[in-house]
Amino acid sequence: MHGERYTISLGLPDDAISQQIAAQKAHTIKMDILSGNFDSTLKKYRADNRPGKTISAVKLFQHFIQYKAKQVQPRTLEKYHGLVSWLDEFYGDRPASAKNTEEFIHWLLENLEAVTAKERLGLLNACWEWGMKESLVSENPWQELKVRLKPKQMPKPFTLSEVKTIIQAFRDHSRCQHYADYVQFKFETGCRTGEANGLRWRHLNHDFSVVWFGEAHTHRQFKDTKTGKARDFKLADSTVAMLKQRSAEASSSDALVFPAPKGGAIDEGNFAEREWTTILEVCDITYLRPYYTRHTFISHCLERGMNPVNVAQMTGHNVKTLFERYAGLIQSTPKAPALFS
Repeated sequence: MHGERYTISLGLPDDAISQQIAAQKAHTIKMDILSGNFDSTLKKYRADNRPGKTISAVKLFQHFIQYKAKQVQPRTLEKYHGLVSWLDEFYGDRPASAKNTEEFIHWLLENLEAVTAKERLGLLNACWEWGMKESLVSENPWQELKVRLKPKQMPKPFTLSEVKTIIQAFRDHSRCQHYADYVQFKFETGCRTGEANGLRWRHLNHDFSVVWFGEAHTHRQFKDTKTGKARDFKLADSTVAMLKQRSAEASSSDALVFPAPKGGAIDEGNFAEREWTTILEVCDITYLRPYYTRHTFISHCLERGMNPVNVAQMTGHNVKTLFERYAGLIQSTPKAPALFS
């Protein structure tokens, strides 16, 4: 119109019904242009403005899934589809409104862990924000709702003695010794499990003193790191020595540094259930998930007085989260003075 170009997204799935709706919208736009009634804001054409017509909670979230399908990992998308089932059971064909959203969250909390319900609330909030931008809904009834999580104390990290015992036990155990270097690397870098599983020889510099963490392998697929950000990590001398010795087995720069015994990436679930559990039982050490190699590294770094900002940079942690979770270990944390004694 007057030489200007307009684009519009209906936020609908690519199916036969949606194509019919799109054709109807195109016809309406054409007639409005010819009659001089074109709405340059495009709001008239995005929303279904028939009296009394309001999109259901289920339909809106299904449209949101179509929108997000190419932006998130398949594993993440499973959470979206799971939430549709909860919405369908609670709402049916009804829309979500400020009158019933709190009741829905209470219902979720009766069926899910609080941390999971909080995550689902985040998805609902994001969906309705998107829906408002697409003029599919006029308000976001979820934005004022909150799910409170009970404070949870983190388990104590492995002691230095336990770390040495675990690594040596892996080296001495005939069935588990394949993973000894892998476990040492995880303890000495505090990297995420997926980062160790996806590590390739080309991610190390020429003398093995610096590693680049920018790729991970989780849920049987290679992808970016958890935060989507890469980082360089300067390795301890013991880690460098181990990698130099191990490099003699490298078939190519693209090969995995720590492959599974039969090739390919290590399956984190199988490793945790089999080798990791076996070694902790052999050592008579209280079970903690393999993730706690990371928790152990961070805890001991802070106990030795390392700057928490530097620790966060090394491990790819969010600085705020690190301060919240490890406040008691941070040397610079203020201590109340003995004012009245």
